[in-house]
Amino acid sequence: MNEISVSQTYRLLEPGPIVLVTTSLEGTPNVMTMGFHMMIQHAPPLIGCVIGPWDFSHRNLKKTGECVIAIPAVDLAETVVDIGNCSGDTVDKFERFSLRTRPAKDVAAPLLVDCLANIECRVADPSFVDRYNLFILEAKRIWIDESRKERRTMHHRGDGSFTVDGGTLDLRKRMVKWRHLP
Repeated sequence: MNEISVSQTYRLLEPGPIVLVTTSLEGTPNVMTMGFHMMIQHAPPLIGCVIGPWDFSHRNLKKTGECVIAIPAVDLAETVVDIGNCSGDTVDKFERFSLRTRPAKDVAAPLLVDCLANIECRVADPSFVDRYNLFILEAKRIWIDESRKERRTMHHRGDGSFTVDGGTLDLRKRMVKWRHLP
């Protein structure tokens, strides 16, 4: 075994797919690409998201307390990377990348029509934001596009490369301890 720098930890433990986060402040929507997120608990469903103050969305989320987490599939890979390479304070990303939206039910941030799923969220606990840039979000509504043909998601490896989900290994029958969960 070879030792590598602990600064590379995130490359080994990245928990979930790359997502897009939409916000809206005073009627102006924004979208960013995010890779640092995790499930915190099942009920109520809490999601931890790291969004730094260098991201235009940080200010929007901090002020409004709400966002949408949209889960893109691999067919949007280049767009997802390009969204992450510009800032909403200088670019209308919805126009530049021809992002199709529809209104959410409970939050002002828009849903992204071309994504697999959209999760409407509200900040549940702001106490970690100033110290760690960690937003604790509660999922309020989930929208899924069951008709979408491309369903593979992408996982960032931290160096500009991605792992793409493939097939599914179904071990639900073995998960006896967790059967009571929906």
